Amino acid sequence: MIKFGLVGCGRISDNHFKAIENIDSCQITCCCDIDLDKAKEKAEKYGIKAVYNDYRQMLGNENLDAVIVCTPSGIHPEIGIFAAEKMLHVITEKPMAIDLESADALIQSCDKNNVKLFVVKQNRLNTTMQLLKKAVEKNRFGKIYLVQSNVFWQRPQSYYDQAKWRGTWEFDGGAFMNQASHYVDALYWLIGPVDYVMAETATMSRKIETEDTGSAILKFRNGVIGTINVTLLTYPKNYEGSITILGEKGTVKIGGIAVNKIEKWEFEDYDDDDRIVTETNYQPPNVYGFGHIPYYINVVDTLKGKSSADIDGRDGRKSLEIIRAVYLSAKEGKKIALPLK
Repeated sequence: MIKFGLVGCGRISDNHFKAIENIDSCQITCCCDIDLDKAKEKAEKYGIKAVYNDYRQMLGNENLDAVIVCTPSGIHPEIGIFAAEKMLHVITEKPMAIDLESADALIQSCDKNNVKLFVVKQNRLNTTMQLLKKAVEKNRFGKIYLVQSNVFWQRPQSYYDQAKWRGTWEFDGGAFMNQASHYVDALYWLIGPVDYVMAETATMSRKIETEDTGSAILKFRNGVIGTINVTLLTYPKNYEGSITILGEKGTVKIGGIAVNKIEKWEFEDYDDDDRIVTETNYQPPNVYGFGHIPYYINVVDTLKGKSSADIDGRDGRKSLEIIRAVYLSAKEGKKIALPLK
């Protein structure tokens, strides 16, 4: 039995609790939040025996194999490094950090202490995205010309007012870093390394430090041109989270509110995958989808030596670097080449 401790009992933590409930070979035995009432609430809901308001105390007292980090993004490396020094494996929510220096420090600490580092990118495992990835790998598009992602969601001012860390540079990052990070990751995962980035961002309506709206052009090393458009000001609610690929032999759009619906699927040549297109559509309970269960199956299999991590620290760092390039381009008003120095 793999034993997890969870730090940070906010909204995303439910997906981790629920996913692990569905896997027989692992369990969350303790949870922690600086708001002890919040930790107690989740413990009661999911049958967790031990609760804490100090992660250091929890990791010192409990007999664990790994820690799940669901705190504000800016604190992920600090907790992950502390866990690694306790010889515990680390599962961190996206993004793994909000700057490359602390991401690298986390990677190096896990390397030094010979523990695994997993970064949560559950959207890759959604049925629609898996089907699209297969089409790319089979070269069904032929030459890919253009890829586009739209994240048109709504985060009212009340969302930011609920927690002081939201919308801050120190702990959260903006629309690209937080809400759109899965979509930046998806473009990298589907198309490959990015050569350079050009971007514009703005804080148009929300009273926050970071951006609520932005657009970026990504030039991939293989010649593909990509665009990603993000706003948290969509009226009146979340409208679209989509990825479109246009190639010489195929056109696909995966849309819905969170890449949960195949809206366009057309290729020059037939493949047996075409028969299951409508079956892959699903209705998610929220924008997080259903990818956490297969994600944790891979985590458990890796910790038991049966598999290797699908998304490790170095892979998780890739999308963070692209987002940092987006911010740098918007700040300096120029093209930013990758990798960043």
